[in-house]
This record gives sequence, structure tokens and C-alpha cells, in this order.
Amino acid sequence: MIQRKTHLDSLAIGLLIVCCAFWGLQQILIKTTVTEVPPLWQASIRMVGAVTLLWLWCAVRRVPLFERDGTLWPGLLAGLLFAGEFAGIYLGLQHTSASRLTVFLYTAPFWVSLLLPRWVPAERLRGFQWLGLFIAFAGVVLAFSEGFGHMSSSQLIGDGMALAAGMLWGLTTLTLRTTRLATASAEKTLFYQVAVTAAVCPVLSLALGESWGFSYSAWAWTSIALQTVVGAFASYLTWMWLLRHYPATQMSSFTFLTPLFALIFGVALLKEPLTLQLVVALIGVALGIVLVNRRPAVQRLA
Repeated sequence: MIQRKTHLDSLAIGLLIVCCAFWGLQQILIKTTVTEVPPLWQASIRMVGAVTLLWLWCAVRRVPLFERDGTLWPGLLAGLLFAGEFAGIYLGLQHTSASRLTVFLYTAPFWVSLLLPRWVPAERLRGFQWLGLFIAFAGVVLAFSEGFGHMSSSQLIGDGMALAAGMLWGLTTLTLRTTRLATASAEKTLFYQVAVTAAVCPVLSLALGESWGFSYSAWAWTSIALQTVVGAFASYLTWMWLLRHYPATQMSSFTFLTPLFALIFGVALLKEPLTLQLVVALIGVALGIVLVNRRPAVQRLA
């Protein structure tokens, strides 16, 4: 039986901070590699590697992946949504900065809070949550409005792809919470997502006419290796392990560190512009999502 804790201890807090820091760095890794390795081909290599690592992990730990449990169709749906999200991220980074993309990507909880109550009435929004929804939406509008007078159409396309990726991420979460996947193991749920993405991304890559190859620089392979081993495998499994042992509501607040890390890494490593409007937009999105996901205090039973 899984032993669940009622609060985050130092181990959980440390793991959450490390995960969020890497997820913020991950956008930088993709951005610095996308000029050498075509975006969807890069995603394909990453996801094939993640599927291989996850399959080996499950084989060693004897975690069943192919038993019939009614999760096939919702699993395929979650996988397609996950694939669409990553396509939006990789393609979007060709057109917009890593820091801007992360602001839009982390509107995902915004979509979950808006749509989940339709299936789970207990999750319907309250007054302060509607306020948070408005603040988050205002932050997105503010970020989009930055430089409208001189923003290129390419950057606008990149921002739109990032916002679409955030929506698809939210829909993936919705699928995981409202279907039979809610009862599946963390490994099987993750396997559906990375396996379908590993199948879809090469098809999209070919459709876009991307060139395939393996003769890349040492840095490109280092970036892809980090995205695969740490990003698509270790960090996701760590997150799912934490979800099984610690309160999800307390954990969710830590994900708002990711856009902040992406902004810091983007400015420090890529020399991306740090504008006041972008910072205010990021704060608005984070504050809004915190309010949306806030839960009123409940009386504890002895």
C-alpha cells in the first residue's frame, strides 16, 4: 500500500525545485538545438529514446504495460494531445523566444480549471477562482500585446503555437483525470503519451519536409540526451512518484517556478530581452493560476 504524506517534506521540495528548474532549462536546450536539428525530428529522437528507457524501466521493475484494462482509447487520446503539445513547443521555438513560449505554455492549468468542472462538478470555480481566471487571461493578453506595433508575424505565429501547446497540455490533464487512465499506473500513463508522440512526430516531420540525419555537433547530442534522459524520462517519472506520495494541491504551486526559471535562463544564456511587460505578464499568469487552483480551507476530521 502506498504511504501518502499530508505535507511536503524537504525531499519533496528539493525534487520539485530541481524538476521545475530543468523544465525551465529544457526550453533553452530546445531553442539552442533547433537551428541545427529540425524541430520535429529532434522531438522524434527524444521520444523514441524516452520510450526505450521507459520500457526498460518497466521490464526491470515488472510493471505491466500491455494488459487489457480499458485504458487503450483514452490512452491513445492522451498520447495524441501530448504529441500535439510537443509539436507546438518545438515548432513554436523557431519563431518566438524561450521565455515568451514558456509564459504561454504554462497557461495549461488555466484550461484545466475552466473545463474540468463540466465533468467534475466539485471542481467548479468559486468567486476568487474566477478572479484568478481573469488575471491569468489578462496576463496572456498583455504578453501578446507586447510590441504589436513592431512584432513580426513570425513571432506572433510562435506565440500562438505556444498558447495552443498550453491548451493541449490542459486537455491532456483533463483526459488523465476524467477517464480510466486515472486508475492506471504512472508508468503506463506516461508510456501512452511518449509512445504515441514517438509515432506521430516522425510523420509530422516528414510531412513538413524536414531533413533527417545523425551527423550533429557534440552540443546538439548533449542537448537531445538531456531532453531525453532527464526531461522525458527521469523528471516525468519523478513527478508521478511525487504525485503518488504527496498532496497534489501543494505540489501544483511549485510548477509556477518553471516560467520563472525559463525567463532567467533565457536572459542569462540566450541574451533574450527582459522587458517589464513580459515580467508583469508572467507574474499575472502565475498569480491567476495560483488563485484558480487555490482551495478553501476545510475542517479536518480527527
